This record gives sequence, structure tokens and C-alpha cells, in this order.
Amino acid sequence: MSLSVIGREIAHAHLGLFLVSVVLATLTFPTRAMRWQIMLAKSAGQARLYPVWQATAIGFMANNILPARGGELARAYAGSRLVNVRFTTALASIAVERVFDGLIIVLLLSVAIAAPGFPADATIAGRSLSSIAGWTGGAFVALLGVLFAVVHAPAGVLAVFARVLRKLLPPRSAEFLTGLSRNFIEGLSILRAPRDFARVVVWSFVLWLVNGVAFYTGFLAFHMDSLPFTSALLLQGIVAIGVAIPSSPGFFGLFEYASRAGLGLYGVPAASAVSFAVGIHLGWFVPITVIGLWTLARANLSLADLRGQKEETP
Repeated sequence: MSLSVIGREIAHAHLGLFLVSVVLATLTFPTRAMRWQIMLAKSAGQARLYPVWQATAIGFMANNILPARGGELARAYAGSRLVNVRFTTALASIAVERVFDGLIIVLLLSVAIAAPGFPADATIAGRSLSSIAGWTGGAFVALLGVLFAVVHAPAGVLAVFARVLRKLLPPRSAEFLTGLSRNFIEGLSILRAPRDFARVVVWSFVLWLVNGVAFYTGFLAFHMDSLPFTSALLLQGIVAIGVAIPSSPGFFGLFEYASRAGLGLYGVPAASAVSFAVGIHLGWFVPITVIGLWTLARANLSLADLRGQKEETP
């Protein structure tokens, strides 16, 4: 596809609506920090919001400049340095966060598929979209069930795991991995507290609805006024599932491919879909990357620290 066509479409976008979309997308990151603060509270005492926000900004900046979703490890590392929580505990909380994200995304995706006028036989890469949503949602529900089982019977799980490790590994290695597992299970503590669990669910809905509005405002900026709001919920679901695959820094390529496929279901021409994806992706990419790099410097950490943590973690 011609870069001149993409550039022309981006140049004709409504600047005000484009900036609103960028602001809304950027607001999802402090929203994530507020949700993560709730998840870390059991392990880090009354975790203050500012260091949690610092670790969040650093992690999502790192996702934009490190390959293979290295920002998840970077965020856990930054959390261990700034929030006074163990690395494995922070990493476990991020894993649970991703399960919550998956469940909410798939639920909103299902709402979009069930909306009047959506083609029931819609496919992406030769697979039915409804079946993709069903299988993905089932996988997240099953994973959440496993995590619930682990967090409500940690002693039994750890005992079984320790026995297996002792049979397979030298004593010191087995003991080390058992300790890591104990810290990891501590990071799942949010699943034990019904009130905090409910608060995390509410913040998850807020996060992804704001993100959906950011997508929809982007549609308006690129003059795709005929698209319903449910198309934004559908596209964010397709994009989120697509970029979950470890890939290039910033998910460039996957984001654009998923956007073209998702918008194509609504009859949006490929040139318009790709132009929207490139413009919005760049607009959303820059603020959190700049904020994260600034925060990294303020926190007396460095990119070398983050890369080193990624290389050292199996």
C-alpha cells in the first residue's frame, strides 16, 4: 500500500478529534496504575499510587521499545524497585491483571458480535470471529479458575510442586524454585478478597470502555462516522488478542494487520483502515513512551537495567 496514500489520509484527519483520542488512550495508563495499586496492596502494604504509576509508565514504555512484550518483565522489575514488592509477586499480579483484561475484552467483543447488523458469519484469517471469542473467553475463564484453585489451596499446590522439583532438580535449585513459587502465589492474593476483586473488575471495565471510546474517537477523526460504537469494542478486542502474541517493539505490524482485518468486517476500505491504524498507533505510541522514559530517568533506573532483567528472567 502506498505510503503517500496513508500520509494523505492521516493529513486529512480531524486534528482535534485525533488529539482527544490520544488523550483518552493515554489516560488508560494511570487507570491501570490505580487498578494495579489495589492488586499490590496485600503484598506491599498500603502501596502508594505514585511509585505504582512510575512502574506502570516504565513498563508500558518498555513494551514499546523492547521486543517480545519485554515491558511486562520491566514493569515487574520497576515495581520491585519502586513499590517495595518482590519481583515474582509483582509479576504474578501482572499475570492476574492480564487475565482480567482478557475476560473484559472478550465480554465486550461478544457484545459487539451480538449487536444488530453484525455479520454472523464474519471470519478473520479463515476462522469464525464468534468461535475465536468463544475459545478465547473459555481459555481465560479456565485460567482464572486455575488461579483461584492455586490461591485458595497454596499449601497443597506448593507441596506437590516441591515434591516434583525435588525429583527433577538438585536440592538447592528445587528449594530456590519453590521459594519463587511461594512469592508468585502471594501475588495472586487479590483473588482471596471479594471486595478488592470487585474493585479490580470495575476498574477493568472503566479501563477498556475508555479505551473503546479512544478507538471510536479515532474513527471519527478519520471520518469513519458511519461506524457504530460497538465496532470500536470489536476492534479493540481483535487488536488486543493480536498483540498478545510476543512480537516486535510497540507491536508495529500486528496492530495494523488486526485493524485492517477488524475494520474490513464493516466494509472499511483497506487504505482507510491501514491509514487509521498507522496514524492512531503512532499517536498513542508517543505519549506513554516519552512519559515512561522521563519517569525512568526520574526513578534513577536505566534501559540497561530493564534489558538486563529481561535477559536474566527465563
